[in-house]
Amino acid sequence: MGIHRLNHAVLYVSDLARSVAFYRDVLGFTPVEMTPDGFRGATFLQAPDSTNDHDLGLFEIGAGAGRSTAGRATVGLYHLAWEVDTLDELAATAERLAAAGALAGTSDHGTTKSLYGQDPDGLEFEVVWLVPANLLNDDTLAARKRIGRLDLAAERQRYGGQTRGGVGISVPA
Repeated sequence: MGIHRLNHAVLYVSDLARSVAFYRDVLGFTPVEMTPDGFRGATFLQAPDSTNDHDLGLFEIGAGAGRSTAGRATVGLYHLAWEVDTLDELAATAERLAAAGALAGTSDHGTTKSLYGQDPDGLEFEVVWLVPANLLNDDTLAARKRIGRLDLAAERQRYGGQTRGGVGISVPA
């Protein structure tokens, strides 16, 4: 099975309007008119610059639903990771997440620079920039075995804020 990328994810949410507003206003997703006729309680969204039909489906299960306990008390998905093109976009996303009170943490994994967020239901996600293949070196590759503190300003200085990430890995050279 040759996987090219994650096409879309579907999440159960407690309040559809609140979740749509979060993904739209904080992460820039756009609702896509594709909910089947007669079907209520779902919205499909597309990420900015995506070529997917949709990237996220949100299905409302009601206000009585509890927050996810996956990884703490139950098995389940920990998070999804969305890739951004530049470190400038990663920094702008960090600012938007922080302003929304949704930035849960950051990490430097050597070859990836990551933000971690939580949506209004506490569902976690990652936003990541990948070091391009032509900029990888032994130190960067070795750093994949640890989780370091992310210094976005230093990474922008090192790689350039507009350097396209993942070129040669997730984007053909």
